Amino acid sequence: MADGMIEVPKADRSTTQRPSREEAEAAVRCLISWAGDDPDREGLLDTPARVARSYAELFAGYDEDPRSHLLRTFEEVGGYEDMVVLTNIRVVSCCEHHMLPVVGRAHVGYLPRNRVVGISKLARVVQGFSRRLQIQEKLTSDIAEAIADTLDPLGVGVVIEAEHSCMTLRGVDTPGSSLTTSRLLGQIRDDDRLRAEFLDLVRRSR
Repeated sequence: MADGMIEVPKADRSTTQRPSREEAEAAVRCLISWAGDDPDREGLLDTPARVARSYAELFAGYDEDPRSHLLRTFEEVGGYEDMVVLTNIRVVSCCEHHMLPVVGRAHVGYLPRNRVVGISKLARVVQGFSRRLQIQEKLTSDIAEAIADTLDPLGVGVVIEAEHSCMTLRGVDTPGSSLTTSRLLGQIRDDDRLRAEFLDLVRRSR
């Protein structure tokens, strides 16, 4: 091993097991050295452990099935037949191309067929899918498809607005730019009135 280089333990590629916490921390030390700093100086000594802990939070979506949050439903809705829309759900994700933060908000709606779900569960579904490496387009579709497949509603609408650090902090360097994606299914997509109602509720919540 050359002087000044840091050895990063190799994960066992013969299994699908994740690298250990120690291997992850060694990788962070390697990146610190590659960036030009000394991982052994006082201010950076605990950084690898902190990064590993923060990654465990940011990528917690890999450890759950977000659809499971939608399994408990309620049929006593008092004859309610209109859309259910939850707006301004915080989205914290990570770009799979640069591993930089994607931060924004999601607006989720569905037209119940004969049952509803607790509103906090919609936020948990958004969070579960968000905490992974991905592109925003796929995130939007994943959330909509999960609601459609699990709740079997008459329609689903998902809109996500987010700022991508890979554009605002580097590259084209355009602070303030935001990407909007939408996925509409069923009657919310096909019925002009319902589509306009959903999108109007989203606009009014901004």
